[in-house]
Amino acid sequence: MTGTVNLQQAEEAINKAKKEVNNRFRLGYHIMAPANWINDPNGFVQFKGAFHVFYQHHPYSTDWGPMHWGHVISKDLVNWEHLPIALAPGDYCDKDGCFSGSAVDNDGELTLIYTGHHYVDKDKDLFYQNQNIAVSSDGVHFDKVIENPVISAPPPDSSQHFRDPKVWKHEDHWYMVVGNSSKDETGRVILYRSINLRNWDYIGVLAESDGTNGYMWECPDFFEIGGKYVLMISPQGMDAKDDCYNNLFQTGYLVGDYSYDTNTFNHGAFKELDYGHDFYAVQTLKDDNGRRIAIGWMDMWESYMPTKEDGWCGALTLPREITLDGQDRIRMNPVDELELLRLDENTICHKKVTSKSIAAETTEDLLEIKAVIDLASSNTKNIQMKISYSCGQHTLITYDAEREKLILSVAGGKGLRSVALKNSGQLLLRIYLDRSSIEIFANHGEATMTSRIYPEGNRRELTLLSNGEFTVNEFTYWKLKDIWK
Repeated sequence: MTGTVNLQQAEEAINKAKKEVNNRFRLGYHIMAPANWINDPNGFVQFKGAFHVFYQHHPYSTDWGPMHWGHVISKDLVNWEHLPIALAPGDYCDKDGCFSGSAVDNDGELTLIYTGHHYVDKDKDLFYQNQNIAVSSDGVHFDKVIENPVISAPPPDSSQHFRDPKVWKHEDHWYMVVGNSSKDETGRVILYRSINLRNWDYIGVLAESDGTNGYMWECPDFFEIGGKYVLMISPQGMDAKDDCYNNLFQTGYLVGDYSYDTNTFNHGAFKELDYGHDFYAVQTLKDDNGRRIAIGWMDMWESYMPTKEDGWCGALTLPREITLDGQDRIRMNPVDELELLRLDENTICHKKVTSKSIAAETTEDLLEIKAVIDLASSNTKNIQMKISYSCGQHTLITYDAEREKLILSVAGGKGLRSVALKNSGQLLLRIYLDRSSIEIFANHGEATMTSRIYPEGNRRELTLLSNGEFTVNEFTYWKLKDIWK
């Protein structure tokens, strides 16, 4: 009964805490907990026609702590509803935390697969980790199975890092990838196989660092798309290099060919997924329509988090459809359903040639912006989108056409982020602004940038500007719905 009591206490704590939340930076159309801390998305799954997202959650504090699984549900990937906390730690299989994992529909039984965390010496950060499952027939209330842990320990050549199982079915078997680190601190992903989700056989190493990709690979996800296989990972311990790997930890992917018969994954180089300040621990699902959809944590470890003062911390990104282009590069674009958020449409200009700035005043907090610039007919070296606030702060998106770079500087002084973006003759920017976040999708997902922003004032003006004459094919913005009101 330990789990049931802990769930009741956690639910009572969050119901009390949400009454004290300051809403100044609360997001309007992103997944958040009602109060207190969240990080990684977990268990992203479609079950009985509804989308479920779970998330790492500490219901007792705005700081990270013993991990629970928070839970939201949606019919359309846009309008989310909080459900009761799904998992609480404290049982023999997860004494000090229910860490990240995944979910599958096992013939009408929603099954959560997660890591149990156990401290040996917390002060010295010594611990062990195992893999467990919990099941539900209604998708709301979960029971941990008596067979837990279903994997009690990692292979002998592993370090203590053994977490974040992602499970899928191929033909008659279930497969599980787990984030892992070897004893010599090489980041890697290891593979297991099962016929029943309870009994697992170790298959071997799926992929590992070549010495430059970190000491630990968290939050793996493995899937087929466009005739190729993709391994998404969140490496820890990579060194910054030019425009790449500038956050504390990274999230990216490997693309290649895979054989289930031999467990051979021949892949290319590691590529980053998102080049903003705040993107980590991405998880995907394949929906009933065959789309591969991703959601990530929209924050970064050890970053500036002023919402802790407001009684909450952490959020998830918008859902993004993933495709693979002809150069084996992942493209992420907002799912079509996000158009359901649109309320008022405002067209600022259409087919306009100018050497002056083009501005639109607005005090709306929740916006989608679309800007299409004809670079081929423009006499300019850079284009900028400036989002100004009444406090004098601004967020600036710059496309340097000569250097072929997209550059982001956010309100609050978090430093620049930039990403290579080929000058194809047209610049398409789709921008989602929430009260404390910005998500940028450039040229149909050729580049994405995600960052948290904390402006001390109302949004005031959206401005397109340049250092020369430029052609604007479209400049439109939409007021968006607040799903939490």
